[in-house]
Amino acid sequence: MKFGLPFGPFFEPHWKLIIPKKFPRIFVMGETEEKERIITAARDRFFEHGFSKVTVDEIASDLGMSKKTVYKFFPTKEDILKGIVALMTGFVERKIESIVASDKPFEDKLAEVLAAIGGIVRRISPVMLDDMRRNTPAVWRQLEAFRSEQIFPKIRRLMQQAKEEGVLRPDVNVDLFFLMFLSVARGIVNPQTLSEHSFSADEAFSGIFRILFLGAMSPASEQRYRAVENILAAHSNLRSI
Repeated sequence: MKFGLPFGPFFEPHWKLIIPKKFPRIFVMGETEEKERIITAARDRFFEHGFSKVTVDEIASDLGMSKKTVYKFFPTKEDILKGIVALMTGFVERKIESIVASDKPFEDKLAEVLAAIGGIVRRISPVMLDDMRRNTPAVWRQLEAFRSEQIFPKIRRLMQQAKEEGVLRPDVNVDLFFLMFLSVARGIVNPQTLSEHSFSADEAFSGIFRILFLGAMSPASEQRYRAVENILAAHSNLRSI
């Protein structure tokens, strides 16, 4: 589905920051071409159908190689999943760190962070998320640790910048604001809650940002307020890549 939405000049450059269909070779960390091909083929199947419903035979068939060759590089199917998660989290961590560490204003960073996170979240089906939680607890803990140790601290830095630039109201306590975000994000953006409701993980994440940030922003900064509102509204309308 094409975007075709009237994002305006503020958001248009940022939707392209989605996760690419093929990871750059630099993120393969020196692994062989065969290993990279296995990871790419398995990722596409896992994301669409879930981990449990995909067999190594199917992955090997997609690649035109024997199952023995797959097991040569990955002793178990879960090892393939671990490889996928390691590449993805590394890619996203570097992308978001480069955004947050830049000298861009808060609005630009917010748009780019949402695009980077949303680009990967939209590609992972709820079935896959729930499958990982239930059947690959070690991998799920790996993802949870990544979210807590890498993503959330960077969002805290983004909130601090918003406060320093006067985007947030003077009375907003950034630590309290961040704890509110953590509580809501952990309580809603998880497989169990998502399976009980019609909204996606990406819709939930952008909705949390929209409600919390817009409720804490300074009305005195009218132009910036509207810019952020438009960014969040546009992002919440994205459904697929």
